[in-house]
Amino acid sequence: MKIAVVGATGLVGSKMLQVLDEQHVVVDELIVAASSRSVGKEVVFRGKRHQVISVEDAIAARPDIAIFSAGATASKQYAPLFAEKGTYVVDNSSAWRMFPEIPLVVPEINADVITKDTHIIANPNCSTIEMVMALAPLHQAFDIKRLVIATYQSVSGSGLKGIAQLEREEGERLTSQLSTLSSQLPNAYPHQIYRNVLPHGGDFCENGYTTEEEKLVNETRKILRAPQIAITATVCRVPVTGGHSEAVNVEFNKPFQLDEVRRLLENYPGIIVQDDPANNIYPMAITAYDKDEVFVGRIRRDFSIENGLNFWVVSDNIRKGAATNAVQIAQYIIQHIL
Repeated sequence: MKIAVVGATGLVGSKMLQVLDEQHVVVDELIVAASSRSVGKEVVFRGKRHQVISVEDAIAARPDIAIFSAGATASKQYAPLFAEKGTYVVDNSSAWRMFPEIPLVVPEINADVITKDTHIIANPNCSTIEMVMALAPLHQAFDIKRLVIATYQSVSGSGLKGIAQLEREEGERLTSQLSTLSSQLPNAYPHQIYRNVLPHGGDFCENGYTTEEEKLVNETRKILRAPQIAITATVCRVPVTGGHSEAVNVEFNKPFQLDEVRRLLENYPGIIVQDDPANNIYPMAITAYDKDEVFVGRIRRDFSIENGLNFWVVSDNIRKGAATNAVQIAQYIIQHIL
């Protein structure tokens, strides 16, 4: 089994290597590739040093699977070239998500859309993944009519420059990794993030929404195979290093009981319910950090509408929101396609 990680030296790429190891994925030959700035560097995987090569050389090596975390521009350029060689590409960028013929996959929900002929598979946006994990069993049972979403996204969602900006503004001593990059990285945000909340995720569109908000709308409909769901969203960036939090309001077409909602969530793979308000138990970014699961709590009725539900969901955006989900897709390909 020959696996390539493209963008291996970045924040998500390095986490992908870690998750490949943790999940005991069979890797007979590992190829680590990145931009020309990183070629020649070394990364360590399972105790062995691997030299970073160019993406062109990685294509020539014909890996079975290439997991991408190199940005949309690189993915648009190189993913089809890998696919032409017979490689299955799992792409973490936004480049391919909304193409009708490209599967957009959260393995617990819709891995069945992957076939031997789909050589490019898109990894959804981090905030979408955690939300649809909670929504999938509820939609199947009660048929979602409308969603209202507010997200509170950590600075790691903006990569190293987001973390570096928060660290600089806090005035704390930078980690050794960030200190070497700090002076080179521009600010990730147009305003201070330390002790602040920015109602601004991604770029603003002509309709007044942001690209991050539109991802929540479009990707949720595609993954749940439910284009009829009415969805609106507001995305905020908060001064938290890792872990995205979301307040989700759901209107169903069918009536529900809260006990059944909890049962469905508790029995769904990859979800942990933390819902004991009397003892101050609910999902938090600080406790979800560096974990693969999606945490759901504050489950309660919305009494303002018929068949309304509120819940709070939190997940580590670098793990399940990116690296872990991509590795799970790769595992599915290994087990069911190759």
